[in-house]
Amino acid sequence: MILGFTLYPGERVTENELATRFGVSRTPVREALQRLAAEGYVTIRPKQGCFIREIDIEVINDYYEVRIALEMQVLELACVSMSDARLRKLVTAWAPAQVPDKPPPVETMVTRDEGFHMALAGGSGNAVLASYLKDVNDHIHIVRRLDFTHYERVDQTYAEHHAILQHLLDRDLKGARSLMLRHIRKSADVAKAITLTQLAQQRIRARVN
Repeated sequence: MILGFTLYPGERVTENELATRFGVSRTPVREALQRLAAEGYVTIRPKQGCFIREIDIEVINDYYEVRIALEMQVLELACVSMSDARLRKLVTAWAPAQVPDKPPPVETMVTRDEGFHMALAGGSGNAVLASYLKDVNDHIHIVRRLDFTHYERVDQTYAEHHAILQHLLDRDLKGARSLMLRHIRKSADVAKAITLTQLAQQRIRARVN
């Protein structure tokens, strides 16, 4: 409901309302809201209620710019630090033959995608850099999910990851950086476009209702 924008960013929701909508008691609703708060999808404000997380495109842009800077540094270090064996293992995992025949659940694909980038960060040998990248990914997780709502992006992501890894295996830092930059910007553009479209549609529905 949140990712599909059935609930509008900034909207206040209550345990009673959600319990009635889903036909359950308040206890599982409360537990679900606490999990969503921990994952950053909602904000629980004392004495005010629970609010759907606001999505600020400018802030998202800022996070993506930071992500690009971190990923470029990751590649520089990984190109030197990661062994051929470790890279080949990733090359095999992201080979075209590994593309799922059917669209995987969005969360599954996001987890795989983040796993790829964190594997490179881990291979950089810089734990602080990897920690910063994980923090940025956590902040844009809700938007990154939207990148995989269309199956063609799954296929493209496998191809892009595979190509980046091939450049790293060849110790071609310039080529790896060029592809990574295009990969991240494409992902960001798709996710932000879907976000803006869905926000606009939700505003129209809100006015009509």
